[in-house]
Amino acid sequence: LGFIRPSVSPWGTSVLFVKKKDGSMRMCIDYRELNALTVKNKYPVPRIEDLFDQLRGASVFSKIDLRSGYHQLKIRESDISKTAFRTRYGHYEFVVMPFGLSNAPAVFMNLMNRVFHSFLDQFVIVFIDDILVYSRNIDQHKEHLRIVLETLRREKLYAKFSKCEFWLNRVAFLGHIVTARGIEVDLSKIEAVSKWDTPRSAADVRSFLGLAGYYRRFIEGFSKIAQPLTNLTKKAVRFVWSPQCEESFQELKRRLTTRLSYPYPTLLWSSPSI
Repeated sequence: LGFIRPSVSPWGTSVLFVKKKDGSMRMCIDYRELNALTVKNKYPVPRIEDLFDQLRGASVFSKIDLRSGYHQLKIRESDISKTAFRTRYGHYEFVVMPFGLSNAPAVFMNLMNRVFHSFLDQFVIVFIDDILVYSRNIDQHKEHLRIVLETLRREKLYAKFSKCEFWLNRVAFLGHIVTARGIEVDLSKIEAVSKWDTPRSAADVRSFLGLAGYYRRFIEGFSKIAQPLTNLTKKAVRFVWSPQCEESFQELKRRLTTRLSYPYPTLLWSSPSI
């Protein structure tokens, strides 16, 4: 595919393969050492809850997933050697942006925002390589979808058809279910919560709170409920699983595994002269 080439770089890191949902394999490279030396790109990646606020009034949706999005960006020639990795068959390096680089999300987000700048907050949401097209009615959606697909073709950005969905009233997007009425938790994404074992370390607690916190908007009083667990993640605190921690843990599990939804906000505008 032209993604990699043989390398004589002094850089080199290990590689492993992880099976994806469709049965294919994803190559994962451990770029921790390179990332530690990387000057971080501060381009903002949007908060997901802020993206959903603009969907009020929409009733027709299409989701477009770019094919190996990062691989559609070429790496500057002088930086290619830094992506080198080792295999039993030799030493190779990427000529396109691989997964695992700390600046990859920011770089790709910057690209997508520039490509769709004129349509953001109008009928397009982009988050890294995921695109949601939303419209008030079918006629609008036909035109919006045409604009988005023509833009992708013009910019030579390619979608993976098997992961795209069109003309829907209800669509899974970024771990949520998007409908005309509002946003729901995608229960298929949090099924593991009901089977989550009691945390045995601060790292276990952080993992659980990472998932729970992703859906905090659905849980009223989230910070208060999670406080006993949050305290366990502080550096100076000794890990002791108290009855309060167990109560907090079970309550968050209970709430997360209950079908949750929230309506789109009503946006109010006022004149600065008032």
